[in-house]
Amino acid sequence: MSNPHAPLLSVLNGDICSPPPMWLMRQAGRYLPEYRDVRKSVASFLDLCLTPKLAAEVTLQPLRRFPFDASIVFSDILIVPFALGQTVAFVEGEGPKLDPVRDGKVLAKLGLTGAQGRLSPVYETVERVVAGLPAGVPLIGFCGAPWTVATYMVEGAGSKDQAGARALAYRDPEMFQVLIDMLVETSAAYLLGQVDAGCRALQIFDSWSGSLPEDGFAKWCIAPTKAIVARVKAQAPEIPIIGFPRGAGPSAVRYARETGVDAVGCDTSLPLEWIRDTLQPLGPVQGNLDPVLLAAGGPELDARVRLILAELGDGPHIFNLGHGILPETPIENVERLVRLVKGEAFA
Repeated sequence: MSNPHAPLLSVLNGDICSPPPMWLMRQAGRYLPEYRDVRKSVASFLDLCLTPKLAAEVTLQPLRRFPFDASIVFSDILIVPFALGQTVAFVEGEGPKLDPVRDGKVLAKLGLTGAQGRLSPVYETVERVVAGLPAGVPLIGFCGAPWTVATYMVEGAGSKDQAGARALAYRDPEMFQVLIDMLVETSAAYLLGQVDAGCRALQIFDSWSGSLPEDGFAKWCIAPTKAIVARVKAQAPEIPIIGFPRGAGPSAVRYARETGVDAVGCDTSLPLEWIRDTLQPLGPVQGNLDPVLLAAGGPELDARVRLILAELGDGPHIFNLGHGILPETPIENVERLVRLVKGEAFA
């Protein structure tokens, strides 16, 4: 059933809301001075993710500034490799660094034993956030999709084209399938743990799905996501799931039809008319303002926001960015965005 007191859940149920509910990917982050203050108090980004009191604080910070219609738990998609026993570090100015998984011997050292214990700080964070959320604002839990997480595990870092993971999938598909299956099982359990702790919606981030060819997209993006969704829905059928296959292009249609997700997140590259005519008839859509435009601001921002609202407003739509908010985004631009979407007079 739709929830009139939680517009996000209503839209995920297929309802049309005007104005649409809105939240922003990475809405808790470096563009907020209060976040930067908290970040300074811990040695590393991973420490922040695994310290429930602080992670809950930064999750709630954006809600104190902006009337967003959802919150998303502050964590990272690489918490799952960490839970599996892979060494994960976040190096300032360089990004994530992991011990690469490139053969079966290294993969055999990872495992599900103890994974839920390592994930328990995230569950505590969820409980703390839920206790502090405004009425009608659900908390979104999340995980990275197996393909995207696997690219970091294999490469040992981020990469421009995920060539290392693609090569391994071609060269040793059986070994790569073992890795994907491990990620499916752990990720599904992780999402259910977040639901048990109080999350009322979920999102699966497949940030690098766009690097896969058509057959690879079916095997490494659609199939694992479908498996996760099925496992979650078997135990929590009432929890809506948003899938975000960034860079999928036309393959987003097949993704929407086959994975079982309740809504599809749209990246900035997807044309609004195509989203409206091709994707939105299949279910709710989310997106897709360019984060760079939000950072730039000005009349172009105003015009684009109004166009998104006009093009997608006749169907179920959640207003969001096409990817995460940039650290250099001025707070006043976010304030302006909220007024534009919510229909409030400019200050």
